[in-house]
Amino acid sequence: MNPRLYQAMDLLYLPLLELEQHLKQELVGNPFLDLEEPEEEFADQPEAEEPVEEKKEEEEIDWEEILLDGFDSGYRSSSTHEDLEGYERIPETTLDLWDHLLEQLYQNQGFQNGQVEIGEEIIGNISEDGFLTCSVEEIASLTGSPVPEVEAVLGRIQNFDPTGVGARDLRECLLLQIAERLGEDNLAYRVVHDHFDELSTHKYHDIARVLGVSALDVQEAADQIAGLDPKPGRKFAELPTNYVTPDIIVHELDGRYVVVLNDGDLPRLRISPAYQQLAQNGGFKGQAKEFVQSKLNSANWIIQAIEQRRQTMLKVTHVILDRQREFFESGIQCLRPLTLKEVADEIGMHESTISRVTNQKWVQTPRGVFPLKFFFSSGLSTEEGEDVSARGVKARIEEMIKAEAPRNPLTDQQIVEKLKSEGVNIARRTVQKYRDQLGILSSRYRKRV
Repeated sequence: MNPRLYQAMDLLYLPLLELEQHLKQELVGNPFLDLEEPEEEFADQPEAEEPVEEKKEEEEIDWEEILLDGFDSGYRSSSTHEDLEGYERIPETTLDLWDHLLEQLYQNQGFQNGQVEIGEEIIGNISEDGFLTCSVEEIASLTGSPVPEVEAVLGRIQNFDPTGVGARDLRECLLLQIAERLGEDNLAYRVVHDHFDELSTHKYHDIARVLGVSALDVQEAADQIAGLDPKPGRKFAELPTNYVTPDIIVHELDGRYVVVLNDGDLPRLRISPAYQQLAQNGGFKGQAKEFVQSKLNSANWIIQAIEQRRQTMLKVTHVILDRQREFFESGIQCLRPLTLKEVADEIGMHESTISRVTNQKWVQTPRGVFPLKFFFSSGLSTEEGEDVSARGVKARIEEMIKAEAPRNPLTDQQIVEKLKSEGVNIARRTVQKYRDQLGILSSRYRKRV
């Protein structure tokens, strides 16, 4: 393939912010590229007359020397300018879980030297979820300390922030959090301490019978337990929230939808008039001619490639808008099945091109901000012979479960029957798969007392 074809595909692939950085780099590296500046506000006003001075004979400018300064078969800007003083951005420093625990260990005056060493070994064996990944016997062997002393140090570390850190299993993690928040003299603590297996299988009536309380009391205790953090260390490993900039905006205007590209901040490129005239009248030879021609061709090509990218994105979005109009009007349940190939055939392009156009691109719609890939999904058949989007069926399943009676949750087979009554043909195993993908438990575990 032509190298420029590869570059054109890369431009299609780039999301908006990365494209902006790429164009700024092109501006720096190619003297034939120039920014389209807005017209000066006072361009029509007459220029102030300059004082009359004796004209000096202008020296002839050696454009070839300027252009080829630092050039050896590739353009490199001259580095003879002075470096200007700048301000360095200082990133915000954050502690990870282990640094956070070690800081508490070293600041705690109650630890002796030998115990600090034990504490360091314990903290070094805590996973990013906050759990101790080895036994106290192993730590005792590594540090040459008696097991009871290791147990004592571990007990103190388990009182560090975040609560529940250093636990050896989920049960101990929950007990540490309940003890810290509610104390040990409460129903939630007793349920986890004595009936953890029954709790995990939602056998509330069995627990209530043994403890001599009502099933409703056990349900309330289970709700308190559900609000605890099963992975207390993860808060230190969470990535910062990523904000997306939509590449495309779909507006609703007088009952119709309008597609615009959100590329107002992109550099608007043009061929520099001064350098273009220079290329036409310069009379270059050898390396100078080769350099000028390659840079001029490259500048022309990237301007055309950016425009081609814009037109392709608009075409793809218009096809999506046409095929998914019911989604824009009525919501996700009306999303229709759509494939990359269908869009490719519609606009006369290859399927791989459509894949690149939709990759990491976001569209802002009256119904929210979505990745372009969101509008592509497989289909399920209906009794009327039409297809419905799998993503729309997932949304319908989620809606059904949210509206179900807590004491009598819907089974997968009941969901199948409900969807069938709405004209959607779906297998029970498909409902189970979609429910798992949505992170929804089976009816047995959703049942409330």
